[in-house]
Amino acid sequence: MRSLLYIIAVILIIIWALSFLVYHVTAGLIHLLLVIAVIAIIMGVIRRA
Repeated sequence: MRSLLYIIAVILIIIWALSFLVYHVTAGLIHLLLVIAVIAIIMGVIRRA
């Protein structure tokens, strides 16, 4: 389950970075994806500790 969480977080961060650099149209959705990815990483770190 932890590896799946990290894979999802990495995918969301990559999508955010690409769309932030390329498309400025959907800024609200992109930042929401970033927040979800950061929360997923934090939850994974907390569960591992």
